Amino acid sequence: MIRKEAIRHVPLSSMAYAVSENALTIRLQVGKEDAKNVYLFYGDRVDPKKKIEVQKLEMEKVSSDALFDYYEVTFETEYTRVCYYFEISDESTTVKYYGRGFYEDNTWERNDFFQFPYIRREEVLAPAEWILKSRMYQIFPDSFASAKKEILKASRLMCGDHGERLSSKLGGTIEGITLNLDYIQDLGFNLLYLNPIFEANSCHKYDTIDYKKVDPCFGTEEEFKTLVNEAHRRGIRVILDGVFNHCGSDFGPFRDVMEKGQNSKYVDWFYDLKFPIQYNDPPNYQAFAYVKEMPKLNTSNPEVADYICSVGTFWVKEFDIDGWRLDVANEVDHALWRRFKSEVRGIKKDTFFIGEVWEDASAWLGVDQFESAMNYEFIYLCRAFFAQRTIDAEVFDEKMSAAIMRYPYPITLTQMNMLDSHDVPRFLEICEKKRERLELALVYLFTSPGIPSVFYGDECYVSGLSEDEYRAPMPWDKIGGTGYDLVRTLNHIRDKHPALYRGSYRTFLADGEKNLYGFLRKDKETGEEILVLLNNTDVQTQVSLGAYKGQDLMTEREVDTVVSIEPMSAKIIKLTLN
Repeated sequence: MIRKEAIRHVPLSSMAYAVSENALTIRLQVGKEDAKNVYLFYGDRVDPKKKIEVQKLEMEKVSSDALFDYYEVTFETEYTRVCYYFEISDESTTVKYYGRGFYEDNTWERNDFFQFPYIRREEVLAPAEWILKSRMYQIFPDSFASAKKEILKASRLMCGDHGERLSSKLGGTIEGITLNLDYIQDLGFNLLYLNPIFEANSCHKYDTIDYKKVDPCFGTEEEFKTLVNEAHRRGIRVILDGVFNHCGSDFGPFRDVMEKGQNSKYVDWFYDLKFPIQYNDPPNYQAFAYVKEMPKLNTSNPEVADYICSVGTFWVKEFDIDGWRLDVANEVDHALWRRFKSEVRGIKKDTFFIGEVWEDASAWLGVDQFESAMNYEFIYLCRAFFAQRTIDAEVFDEKMSAAIMRYPYPITLTQMNMLDSHDVPRFLEICEKKRERLELALVYLFTSPGIPSVFYGDECYVSGLSEDEYRAPMPWDKIGGTGYDLVRTLNHIRDKHPALYRGSYRTFLADGEKNLYGFLRKDKETGEEILVLLNNTDVQTQVSLGAYKGQDLMTEREVDTVVSIEPMSAKIIKLTLN
């Protein structure tokens, strides 16, 4: 039975988007296992004939979650304005689904169709090739390095230009990062994301004092320029952390408000100030998470917007950075982000923008705002399947499939996928420090759609539950072990195989009983097809490849049509017909 209430399509969304100036991707949601065949009928929205001609395309079932199946077709068209409808059938029933509901044959007009008004080149989702190929290494500057393969592990206290207290906890520096670029390059990463480096009171630097100055505890602007130049020389791009939702309490305009009260010219720079200001815990003004040291900026104020955009362009013009990770992006008005991106792209057209949005980020993702968001849903699902084993392979597939279908696929390919970050416990800690679970999750991280991001030290099995633990000093005395070798191998494999950084994603098997998961990545341009098999159990198992054989890219050994997989291990197989 076809359940009409389960059928859903939304034009100009993740269900209908342009992938080139003459190609569209259209998706349809139907009830799980309801349909046998699904077809798309499309035509020219402004066809001069009274009865428009339509073309019929079969849609492919590309994904399923717990409740729904998702059908998709990507097609080239000569039409710039497209209208379309769907036909869904099972063994006995055919249902036609239009923009204005369900109709019988010969009762519709073109205005009843779904509409794609115009394929505009400005709205085509086509991420830069370098973004698709990125493999990210995230560094918390205070914790990483102060010299070649060394971290001071000692605090610093310094004074700002107006007597502000500046601090670090572990002594990491910009120069320390530069001196260890060879290590990052050897691991195989080509994108460096640095947590805040601007002048601030705390060691974490999320309480900015001066947005156009490197914190002296970390070094100088000249040292940062050297870092970017040396990274670029090695083929490594650099993005910075932009904290524009809030500032620090020693930010000049906020100091002025504290001194002059309602007479300050900066009163409207901040969100909902109340006088007299009570600098308490909690404060009587809007602040990040009620933290008095982080007053919230009024980003819809034109002066504040001008200032923030000037910061965005400053670091691109003066230091040639390659993009921004934007802190607390979901609490800042959309108009600012649109302007920020436009002005930064006006300086460097292929800059990369990542928003810190922990939930569904659809409202912020697209050509006008961000290409990417920090994919915390990825963390949660990997924790549940690999680390805690609270869900099996079937449930993992259903939930991950739902997460992937949230966004247009070009956006999915640029999500910042991660197992942990500076804001959550280390993945190994959630694994109860069982390294083989982390290692299996790393294989999934590097082979699934999205940009793999590794937080410094995960390759050395850094663990920790509390903030001090998961922001621990880089263990330079432990580099070069099994974790290092695995990450290096996975980086190399992903770099060499387009199917893994731009290919489609299809479930191959999701065996809940055996806790065995497999998926296919296929690159349309080259025809390359890679099968990834993950055995998330403590027993050996076998998988039939049917008509295929191939090469295990991790061992470079040939595999036959039946593959044996050891407990808690993976196979990444480049397929060929037998």
